[in-house]
Formats: sequence, structure tokens, C-alpha cells
Amino acid sequence: MLSQVLAALKSLRDWLSLPGPAEVPIHVARRIDLQLQRNDILVGWVQAGLVVAFALLYAVSIGLMQAHSFLPFPSEIIALANGMVYGPFWGTVITWIGAMLGAASTFALVRVLGRPFAYRFLSARHRDQIAVWSLDQGVHTLLIARLIPLIAFNLINYGAALTDISWWTFLWATGLGILPLTILLNVLGDGMLSMPAWAWLLLFALAALIWLLTRGAWRRGNRREDFNGPRR
Repeated sequence: MLSQVLAALKSLRDWLSLPGPAEVPIHVARRIDLQLQRNDILVGWVQAGLVVAFALLYAVSIGLMQAHSFLPFPSEIIALANGMVYGPFWGTVITWIGAMLGAASTFALVRVLGRPFAYRFLSARHRDQIAVWSLDQGVHTLLIARLIPLIAFNLINYGAALTDISWWTFLWATGLGILPLTILLNVLGDGMLSMPAWAWLLLFALAALIWLLTRGAWRRGNRREDFNGPRR
């Protein structure tokens, strides 16, 4: 009778996978190792999820800057938010990439579709004048316009695409021209809640200096053009 009870208990133990007394240390070690493996798998999934989440977040930030070239909303808010979320360096990189993608997209769209349509309504003389202006003043005008925050970003994209400014000239002048304001906005976004008063004054003074320099360069260029006339 006793042997039958012991046999039944042994069968129940085997069915439940319960260890015997001598096997307890081994069983516990296996359980701990299995739990650690499960934890490693969980940690791996969490890390992969974080990578995907941050990649999507970066893509959304870049996409918003690109969408700004087609939709009327202020890109300065996005740049400030990028500075707050990603910091001044990566915020600047993300904002700059998004702005460049948007500028290139609108330039390509207007250059391929809009310019041929617009040129149908221009005489040969006016087209020649646009070509001469693009050669003489196009690069300087584009670069200075990019440095002045008061001139709409999208308006510059559309206007440049209607001229004879080359793709390469448009890209490097845009990339260089938007960089100071992009850095400034992301620095402001990063320290918006913690920057001391003197830092705000310094940034505003720097912005005013850039504006004065670009305004002076613009006026000198116009006076030189009025005095000499366009080159033939």
C-alpha cells in the first residue's frame, strides 16, 4: 500500500516537474538561468522598441520640417521643439536635414512643373533678363535672403526655382544660409527654461548683428547694381 502511494506521488511529481531533494539546487539554478534568459530577451525587445521609437520620432521631426515647405505653419516652433527634445547639436542636425529636404522638394516641383508654365507668359526679352539677373545677382540675393528671417522660407524656394539658378547653387546657398538661424533656434529651444538673462541678451544681440550685416550687404549690392547696371 505504501509503495503504491509513493509511486503515485512520484508520478505526480514527475507530471508537475517537481525536483527531488537532491535535484533542488540544479532545478533552482536552471530556473534562475531561464529567468535571466527571459530577462535578456525582454531587455532586447525593450531596446529594439526604443530604437524604433526614436527612429520614428526623428522621422516625424524631419517630416514636419519637410512638410513646412508645402503647408503654412511656422517652422520656428518645430526648430525650438527639436532643440528641447534632442538638444542643440542633434536638434540642429534634424532641423537642417528636414529644411533641406523640404527646400529641395519644392525647388524640384516648381522647376519641373511651375517654371515651364510660367515662362509661357514671358517674352524672350524678359527670360533673357531673368537669366542675366541669375548670373549677376542670383547667388548673392539667394544667400542674403536666406540669412534674413523676415523673408519667407517657402517664398524663396518658389522664386529661386523660377530663375536660372542651378540646383547646386540653390542647395549650397540654402544650406549655408539657413544654418545660423537653425543653430540659434535649437540653442534657444534647448535652454528655453534654464538660460540666464545674459545668454538671452547675447543671442538677441547676435541675431540683430546678423540682420544688420545682411541688410547692409543687400543695400550695397543694390547700389552697385543701380550704378553699374547689369552685365551684358
